[in-house]
Amino acid sequence: MVVAHYVRYVATVNICIPLTSLTSAGFNRQNPQTGIPLHSDGNNMWLTCQMGVKVPKGEKAWIRVGHETRHWKEGSCLLYDTTFEHETFNESQDEERVVLHIDFFNTVAMTKIEIEIMQYIYAMREEYLKAEGQIKAGVL
Repeated sequence: MVVAHYVRYVATVNICIPLTSLTSAGFNRQNPQTGIPLHSDGNNMWLTCQMGVKVPKGEKAWIRVGHETRHWKEGSCLLYDTTFEHETFNESQDEERVVLHIDFFNTVAMTKIEIEIMQYIYAMREEYLKAEGQIKAGVL
């Protein structure tokens, strides 16, 4: 079982590495009957994409962004702007929710040099947070 998960992880990393606007990627787990409280990330530097990997049956795991509530589906992606208030909850009694979580720069109206500057700033932010002990995982 561990080997199968490792192989999937390596395959996921290999898919993500070429994405030049990628800031971070990983798998997020949410236990049954737990949630992430309503919050905003306070900037529009990046967008978040989450793909359902393991989702409880019966639309029990949801995310609300702004006034819209969506349910994860295995193999399907949800894209959202974390500037808007958002929260999650897993209503399942016995199934965890797992998503592939990818953050990438919001490059819709950015030039190549602006993207490079944002990559540099974000890398410095990550180094600072690591040094402060606030995060353990870094950018891929």
